[in-house]
Amino acid sequence: MTTHQQAQQVGAPDPERRNSPIFDRWDSDELSLDSELESNGCYFNDQRYTFGEYVRSGDELLHCTERGIWLKVTEERVT
Repeated sequence: MTTHQQAQQVGAPDPERRNSPIFDRWDSDELSLDSELESNGCYFNDQRYTFGEYVRSGDELLHCTERGIWLKVTEERVT
């Protein structure tokens, strides 16, 4: 499992490739429980990632969560 410090840079999502939905943390509550989502991980440009993995899309950090949803993460800087 990749930690957020080691997250792979994956670039921008290509609309012609398989991508799981990306939500802001506060938007995830609006996701319908009836939505058909992935049960085996998250996809980004046809690449599958396991639950708990992090990737970077540009300057956004994304976290693969259950049901195959990417959640945008706000990083807290430790001083």
